[in-house]
Amino acid sequence: MDEETRYEAVRSRDARFDGEFFFAVETTGIYCRPSCPAVTPKRQNVRYYATAAAAQSSGFRACRRCRPDAVPGSAAWNVRADVVGRAMRMIGDGVVDREGVGGLAVRLGYSARQVQRQLTAEVGAGPVALARAQRAHTARVLLQTTGLSITEIAFAAGFASVRQFNDTIRAVYAATPSELRAAAPRGGPPARRGATPSAGIPLRLAHRGPYQATAVFDLLARETVAGVEETNGPRGRRTYRRTLRLPYGTAIVAVDERPGAPAPRTSARTSARTSPRTSAHHGGWLDARLRLTDPRDLTTAVQRLRRLFDLDADPYAVDERLGQDPRLGPLVAARPGLRSPGTADPDELAVRALVGTAEAERLVRRYGKTLDAPSGGLTHVFPEPAVLAEAEPAGTLGVLTTALADGTLRLDAGADRDDARHTLLALPGMDDDTAAVIRTRALGDPDVAPPGGDVPDTWRPWRSYAVQHLRAATESASHEPTT
Repeated sequence: MDEETRYEAVRSRDARFDGEFFFAVETTGIYCRPSCPAVTPKRQNVRYYATAAAAQSSGFRACRRCRPDAVPGSAAWNVRADVVGRAMRMIGDGVVDREGVGGLAVRLGYSARQVQRQLTAEVGAGPVALARAQRAHTARVLLQTTGLSITEIAFAAGFASVRQFNDTIRAVYAATPSELRAAAPRGGPPARRGATPSAGIPLRLAHRGPYQATAVFDLLARETVAGVEETNGPRGRRTYRRTLRLPYGTAIVAVDERPGAPAPRTSARTSARTSPRTSAHHGGWLDARLRLTDPRDLTTAVQRLRRLFDLDADPYAVDERLGQDPRLGPLVAARPGLRSPGTADPDELAVRALVGTAEAERLVRRYGKTLDAPSGGLTHVFPEPAVLAEAEPAGTLGVLTTALADGTLRLDAGADRDDARHTLLALPGMDDDTAAVIRTRALGDPDVAPPGGDVPDTWRPWRSYAVQHLRAATESASHEPTT
């Protein structure tokens, strides 16, 4: 977008661009999201940034009114397969906090200097600044939603010391941690102030635009693997719960289905840019609760849930492209904002895609790690690839889990999608259909066509979403009563 388009989004307070860019006001020293309700600044006083970290690095502090750090992530980082997109996904997954910039560079296959240079040129901040901004956001969430002490929050958010934590909070929010806690919104759930990692941390997982929650929860319910997942409640008000293996421990997460009102249709994102008020549906959120054995896993758990529910997608760009197709146009109009769900655990998804639900349940019962404190139907964490590779080394399952365990095949947030596909197809017994599912779900590729399917190139770069529309239409037709 050029500056004229960006300023129009700011002037009209268009929430559809929240997370796509940030603006800062030189006269106040504050940066905001485009939808900030404050008085619109003069055009000559506004500067634009690709990330919150870039604004912070330029000396601006976060607006206390619109909380610009609590917006949907930019869809660009999830879509892009280049080094910057891969780096942004890995930083979001907490790699810099756990392994440092050197660890990030090794995973990307570049030198630390190259990673620093490319990120700074592209998003206006290096990996340390991006990770710092993320730590500050995690700290704010913990301060305002839990009863943890300041010291516990400092280390849980990934800071090396309480002093570093205090300095960062003051720099980013122009407030002390205690002042930030006292300013917590009062509209949250009654138990907010007493929330602890053992009781569960309440969160709102933001998304932009319309969100077809029913279709996502239908898919999760169909694929449920007993012991590690369960879906409870009536359709439209379901809660999806599952266990997670995380870098420092395990977690039990719960996400509530939150159907949204259908969005008024706009013909294209371009028209939305020139007339930002044409759509009233700016986005929303899914309510979630995370019960962590180690609060340091909060950021990683949130990012994995975002990938599972495809919350950082740009539904306007997807619907604009696919809505122009004669075959897909009516389907897009019927289900605006349909998502292409990912996974919370790429290695687990790869195994499940290969063996199917029934066999996955057997593997869980036999090799899964038993939870210290089972919760409802959740009793296990899905077995690690190394465990499966040792226990059942024969066949394609053994080849796949061995490749995952020894790093020959990487499906993490920073994996190269083309390299992963070539490695998958080189495994004995791996078929094109399974590889396509893994690429779509585990690697979050938005542009995967089913092998052998009649999928035109005009659906690029959103063929994964096109497939979801066709599938949803077929399933809807099968549920309609016959006369």
